[in-house]
Amino acid sequence: MLAVFQAGGVQGLSGTGSLRLAMTFLKEQCGAKACLNSKPTWGNHLLMFRHLHYEDIREYRYWDPSTKGLDFSGMLVDFRAAPDKSVVVLHACAHNPTGVDPSHEQWKDICKVVQEKKFYVIFDCAYQGFASGDLDKDAWAVRYFVSQGVELFIAQSFAKNFGLYNERVGNLCVVAATPDALERIKSQVKLIVRGNYSNPPAHGARVVNTTLRDPELYSEWKGCIKTMANRVLAMRKALRDRLEALGTPGKWNHITDQIGMFSYTGLTQAQVAYLVEHYHIYLMKSGRVSMCGLSTSNLDYVAKAMHDAITKITT
Repeated sequence: MLAVFQAGGVQGLSGTGSLRLAMTFLKEQCGAKACLNSKPTWGNHLLMFRHLHYEDIREYRYWDPSTKGLDFSGMLVDFRAAPDKSVVVLHACAHNPTGVDPSHEQWKDICKVVQEKKFYVIFDCAYQGFASGDLDKDAWAVRYFVSQGVELFIAQSFAKNFGLYNERVGNLCVVAATPDALERIKSQVKLIVRGNYSNPPAHGARVVNTTLRDPELYSEWKGCIKTMANRVLAMRKALRDRLEALGTPGKWNHITDQIGMFSYTGLTQAQVAYLVEHYHIYLMKSGRVSMCGLSTSNLDYVAKAMHDAITKITT
């Protein structure tokens, strides 16, 4: 277990601002030159590293289109090929954009390689509670790394799980080996804040603070995020069931194996274009779809449209 004094936080501008603080600190104070991002990843990860002029911006294999799952072996190969003391961005849960998360056993292996390579770890934690509906389950990977003595940053966003997107509420959590190291890191991060935007907005942060500190409100909030997460999980199952009932070519278990707001459907660019043109269903060219856009009123329409696109467009 980690002593309380070894973890601290600095309020950030939601997840993006918190990530930027960590990336800036590691470059300026630790001399980090190389960074690793999953392929694919959320676009802002790469953009921020470029804006900070990291010298060696790399991607590690993640999505395997043949299995519509995790390319775990490729991931570890790319980790081992990277320079020691690289900055690695890991998604705490509900990987964006694929919805594919490592298993607990895979996380343990990832942790070992991270320690061997002396990587600087940044966990992007944008969907805690909103993935599985369980705050503790969604925090498992982060807590495991900490239990193994890994010093790290956690960029927390309260945009999705609190519905405070435009309020820019975030927290850069710092886990350090000693109380002295923690205070030194926080001091430098605060200087970065001061030189960039002076101080973060207060209103949304007070909403989060009040909710987390009040047992009754905290319990109500946990119930709310579980309701939302369960709705997304139900939409995943319903879409898979409909596609299988229609006899849509291919396997569709990946829809329910994935987790969180997004799903990599496996649709090709041509199939996506067909959906847009003929059914006015809009999704990314990569085949990524927002599961939150599905409802009981449009599930049948979406499933039949996907079936039509996959049946007619085979490239």
